[in-house]
Amino acid sequence: MLWIATVVSNVGTWMHNVGAAWLMTSLTASPTMIALVQAATSLPVFLVGLLAGALADIVDRRLLLLWTQGWMLASAAVLGILTLVGVTTPWVLLTLTFALGLGAAMNTPAWQAIVPDLVPRAELSAAVALNGTSFNLARAVGPALGGLIIAAAGTAAVFLLNAASSWGS
Repeated sequence: MLWIATVVSNVGTWMHNVGAAWLMTSLTASPTMIALVQAATSLPVFLVGLLAGALADIVDRRLLLLWTQGWMLASAAVLGILTLVGVTTPWVLLTLTFALGLGAAMNTPAWQAIVPDLVPRAELSAAVALNGTSFNLARAVGPALGGLIIAAAGTAAVFLLNAASSWGS
């Protein structure tokens, strides 16, 4: 069940990436602002990755995972609601996408470090492989599903579904 929740959460993240880029192209024609969406997604890993790894080693990982999932849920929900009511600006989109990236950057080391606590030692290599498979599966399915949802219901729906995917994991 935890693996399925992880896949769903990762799919939500990839759907968000598509939705954020799509929304930015609707908000502005500036190539710089559109490129900043990817920067807002990726920069947090560079900025807090080392700190996140250290934190995952010294604090209760379960609590860290709960906190980061809650952070990502709140960030995605606020972005979804603001987009739904039509008040999202390029800078709001970048700020909340950056906030989501911070949550993901803090979450990933804790998740990777907790896997050995969740499975017997004999099954650890299979669990690590399954964990990698879940990420790659989400990376393949998430953008396509995000595009379909955007076409059917708009970017707000993608952001709200991402919030729901954080809640479920």
